[in-house]
Amino acid sequence: MKKNASMEAPSLVDIREVSVDKTLTREERIAEFVRQIKNPYCFKCGRFTVRVQFAENGASLEDCLKRILI
Repeated sequence: MKKNASMEAPSLVDIREVSVDKTLTREERIAEFVRQIKNPYCFKCGRFTVRVQFAENGASLEDCLKRILI
């Protein structure tokens, strides 16, 4: 499998450093999270790299982000 440059560990954002103002609207919180994390499908959490994949019948990205941001 060919590595995507956006999935290389040094360029990934550590999710522990992401902070979103909860007084923003839902849409603004989502936009701010995505702006900070850059790639919500691949990021770091400490020394671990997290790659997110969704099953065809699994929860939507919106549902997963709601659980994180709300």
